[in-house]
Amino acid sequence: MDPAPGYRIDPGSAIPPYEQLRAEVARRAAAGELPVGARLPTVRALAEQAGVAVNTVARAYKELEADGVIETRGRAGSFVAAQDDVPAALRASAAAYAQLARRLGASDADARRLVDEALAAG
Repeated sequence: MDPAPGYRIDPGSAIPPYEQLRAEVARRAAAGELPVGARLPTVRALAEQAGVAVNTVARAYKELEADGVIETRGRAGSFVAAQDDVPAALRASAAAYAQLARRLGASDADARRLVDEALAAG
């Protein structure tokens, strides 16, 4: 499976481009679309494909690595990590979502409603 296709950034979104990429990679990894051990595109290749700066992708990868979603193996590249601790990854994602919701001025009730809607949508 080629993990590169389909990474797109919505320039009109209130969500920063690095966060859009981070969320998409995390979603694909959690859904199994990116299997454990799958090699991710290089920072430069993904930046070119998504039409963003190299630093944008580097930040997304850095946060994904901090969340345990990916691991970087030096010059070999970045790979989807085994998700041994799913609750920790969910906590990290929930914390990032809460931070984004607050930054955008969403109320706690609105933020929870959006999560409920997303869960219901599957």
